[in-house]
Amino acid sequence: MKTFYNTYAICAFAALGGALFGFDISSMSGVLGTNGYKNYFGNPAGYRQGGITASMPAGSLVGSLMSSFIADRLSRRTAIQIAALIWIIGSIFQTASNGVALLCFGRVVSGISIGIASAIVPVYQSEIAPKEIRGRVVSLQQWAITWGILIQYFIQYGASFVDGGPKDPNQGTSSFRIPWGIQMVPGFILGVGMFFFPYSPRWLASKDRWEEAVQVLARLHGGGDVNHPKVLAEYKEIEEALAFEREQAETSFGALAKPRIFKRVILGMSIQMWSQLCGMNIMMYYIVYIMEGANIADELLTSSIQYIINVVMTLPAILYLDRFGRRPALLIGSFLMMSWLFISGALQASYGEHYDDPDKHTSWRIVGHRSVSQGVVACSYLFVASFATTWGPTSWTYPSEIFPAKVRAKAVSLATASNWLWNCILAFGVPPLLWNINWKMYMIFGTFNGVAFIHMFLTAPETKGKTLEEMDEVFDRGIPAWRTSAVESRLDQLQRDIEKGDVKVNTGARGHHTEEVVVPKTN
Repeated sequence: MKTFYNTYAICAFAALGGALFGFDISSMSGVLGTNGYKNYFGNPAGYRQGGITASMPAGSLVGSLMSSFIADRLSRRTAIQIAALIWIIGSIFQTASNGVALLCFGRVVSGISIGIASAIVPVYQSEIAPKEIRGRVVSLQQWAITWGILIQYFIQYGASFVDGGPKDPNQGTSSFRIPWGIQMVPGFILGVGMFFFPYSPRWLASKDRWEEAVQVLARLHGGGDVNHPKVLAEYKEIEEALAFEREQAETSFGALAKPRIFKRVILGMSIQMWSQLCGMNIMMYYIVYIMEGANIADELLTSSIQYIINVVMTLPAILYLDRFGRRPALLIGSFLMMSWLFISGALQASYGEHYDDPDKHTSWRIVGHRSVSQGVVACSYLFVASFATTWGPTSWTYPSEIFPAKVRAKAVSLATASNWLWNCILAFGVPPLLWNINWKMYMIFGTFNGVAFIHMFLTAPETKGKTLEEMDEVFDRGIPAWRTSAVESRLDQLQRDIEKGDVKVNTGARGHHTEEVVVPKTN
C-alpha cells in the first residue's frame, strides 16, 4: 500500500479529526433557529437545550480519558481510525433520532469519537513533525475545527430552507436530518485515508520497533537517507530519552504523579480549561442566541460571518506561531478577549432592557440603539478574531509538546479531558445564564480571561524551537516562566557534530544501539 511521508500532508489529513469537532458545533448551532428542530424536539430551551448540547462534550470527556489506552497499545494512527468509526455510528443515531433521548445518545457516541480524536491527533502531529514547524502543523488541528464549523454551518444553513424554510411553522425534519447525515462523510474519509500514512516514529520506538522507526524518520526528515545527520540526531535524542525513562522503572501513571511531571499536567489541563472559560465555545454554540439579543439583521446569516472570521484569522497563527512563540500568543490573546467581553457587557448593561418573551432564548435585548447593537456584534467578531490568532491553535499545540514520551498520550488525554469537562459544564449552563443574568455573563468570562493572563504569565515558559525530548530541560532548569526565551536546540548542535564527524551514531542491525565516538579534530 502506498504510504505518504510529506509532513504537511500527514498532519493536515490527520487534522480531519479536529474537523469532526467543528462539524458537531455547527450541527447544533445551525438548527437552533429553525422551526423544524423546535417543533420535532418540543421547542427545547434552558436546561433542556443545555442538556442536548452538553451530551456531546460529556461523551468527549469519556473519549479523551480512554484515548491514551488505545493510542499507547494500538498506535496513534489506529486510535484516530477508531475515532472515525465511532463518529459514523454516532452520526447514524443522530440522523435517525426520534426524540431527545436518542438525539442525546447519538451525540454522546459522537462525543466519544471527538474526545479520542482531539486528544490523539495533536500527539500524532507533534510526534511526526520536526521542531521547526511543530507549532504550525499542530495548529492545523484548530484550523480544521474552524473549517468544520464553517462548512457544516453552511450545509445546515442551506438545509434550513427545505420544507418551507426556517420560519415555516410546519417545517419538516429534513432541515436537520440532511446535515446530520452528511456528517458521516468526513468520518469515512478520515478512517480510510489514515491507512496511507505512517505510524508515529516515537510510538514505534516505544515498542522497540527501531528499524521501522528509523525508516519513518528517514522518510520524514531525511529524504529516505537513514544516515542523514538530522535523522541520526533525532534518532539519538529519542533513544536516549526512552532509555532514561526506562531506567526510572516507573509506570506511566507513577511518572504522572511525580512533581516535575505533575506541574506540567496541571499546566496542560489549565490551558485547556482556560480555552473554554475564555468564552469562545459560547460564541460557537450559542451565537444565534447572542445575535438574537443584539437584535440586528438575520441571526443565522449574521452568525455565519463569525465562522468565516474564525477560519480566516486562524491562518496567521498557523504561519507565524513557530516564529512568534507560544507564550506571547497566550498572553496577548487573554488580554484582547478580556477587553472585548468587558466592552460588550458594558454596552449591553448601559443600553439593553429586559425583554420577557417565552419564545425567545434571551431576556435582555437592545432595542432602538442600532449603533450599540452593531458595537456588540463587532465585539463578538473581534473576540473570535483574537481567539483564532492566539489561544485557538496554541491551546492544542502547547499541551501536545510538553510531556515526555512515556506519559505523553496519558497526559494529553488528561489535558483534553479538562477541555471537555468545562465544555460540558458551559454547554449545559450557558442557556439559563443568558436568560437569568444576561449581560453579567460577559463580565464573568471577561474576568476569567484576566485570571488566565496572570496564570500564563507566571507558569507558561516558551517552548518554540525545542524538540519533544528537550522539554525536561525547558521545565526543570529552574528559570521563572517570564524569564524564558527561545534558545538554540540541542538537536541543532548534535546535528552539526554528526556532520563534522565529532559524533557517530550507529543504528545497528538491531536498531536500538547507539554509540558515540569523539573524533580528534585536526588543525
